[in-house]
This record gives sequence, C-alpha cells and structure tokens, in this order.
Amino acid sequence: MAEKRNIQELIIREEPHLNNILEPEQVKKFKEMTSELRDTWTKKQMFRTKTEMEFSVLNDAKYPTNAAKYWQCVREQNTHMENLMHLSFDYRKNEIEIKKLQKKLEEEKDELEKEMIEVEIDQKTYSKANMQLVAGHRLREVTEWSNFKKIYNDGTFDDKNVDTHQLLSYKKIMKNRQNTLTPGSSQPEVFNVLGQMQTIERVEEERKALRHQQKKAISETPKPTYGKQG
Repeated sequence: MAEKRNIQELIIREEPHLNNILEPEQVKKFKEMTSELRDTWTKKQMFRTKTEMEFSVLNDAKYPTNAAKYWQCVREQNTHMENLMHLSFDYRKNEIEIKKLQKKLEEEKDELEKEMIEVEIDQKTYSKANMQLVAGHRLREVTEWSNFKKIYNDGTFDDKNVDTHQLLSYKKIMKNRQNTLTPGSSQPEVFNVLGQMQTIERVEEERKALRHQQKKAISETPKPTYGKQG
C-alpha cells in the first residue's frame, strides 16, 4: 500500500507545469522540497488520533459511564465503516474513469485534446492516491473504535439495546452540567439544565412505578392447579 500512495512521481511530472503559475525561483524551491512534500503528504493527520478519541470524543463529562462510552464507540465506528464502503465505490468508479480516459487517449488524434485527457488522467490518478490514503485512516479509526469497545464493555450493561443505559447516563450528564452552573449562567442555560433534570427524575419515577405494577401483577397471577391422579 505504501507504493500505491507514493505521489512523488505525480509531483515530479507536474513540476514543469508549475512554471505556468510560479516564478522560476519558486519552481526551483518546490523541486528541492519534493521528497519532503511527499513525506508531509504521507504522514499528515487525517481524522482523529487515539488520544483525541479518548479525551475529546469520549470525555467523562459528556459520556460519564462505560455504557455511554461504549455506545458512542459504536456510533463512531459505524460512521467510519459506512464512509469506507462509499469510498470503495468511489474508488472503483475512479478506476473505470481512468481506463476510459486511457482508451480515449489512444484513439484521440487532436493534440490539444490529448493534452486535456492527460491532465484529466493525472487528476484522477492523484485522486486515487488520496482515496487510498483516506481508506487507510478510515480503517485505522474503525480498528481503534473496536479496541475502545472492548475496553468499555465490562459486562455491567446491556450491549444489545442502546436505550437501556441512557436514562442513567443522561442523568449523570445533566448532573455534570448542573455542577457547572454559576450565578452568571444565562436563564435559558439554567432553564434547559433544570428542565432536563426534572424530566429525567419524572421518567425515573414513572418507570419505577411501572416495574412495581408489573411485579405486583405477576405475584397476583393465580398459579395453575393440577388435579391429583388416582
């Protein structure tokens, strides 16, 4: 894959054309940096690092429980998986377009049209290299989110239904927000936090009452009786 992402050849091929938009001295400086620019392009940051995932995305204030963190990992992993699939489709289309352009170039007689086709091929070849680079980083995120899922899935919560943990997690989130309120907090901010806390507490009581009713109904259900056999 490292060879697939090697854009140095593309950079070198484009260098003569930079004379159209740069001064000769600027082109010279660009040529001197060709290897460095390839290195920069290869190692540039794409998407989030593991550190950013852990402290920025999965921060304790926003995702205060292991369940909340786990389900956010599920969301993030799925987003990158879907984007990787769509990128694969785009890559296949781009490959076909390159082949069509190469075929068109072989058949074209007009010199200006040939030049135009060559530019289009170079553009799509560069896009191809970018897609390969993006794909690798998409997979990196998919893999990292998989690792985080294993860390936070400690067996203490339902990992099949996202709704199961949410009331408890949201209550802790609202508690965190409530603790940040100060006399200087705006009225809409205070109203929003207190309103959500009151709603959570009401829903808790309603669910508690419902569970009690269900248990009572089960306990009051007559047990089946069986006749004695002679």
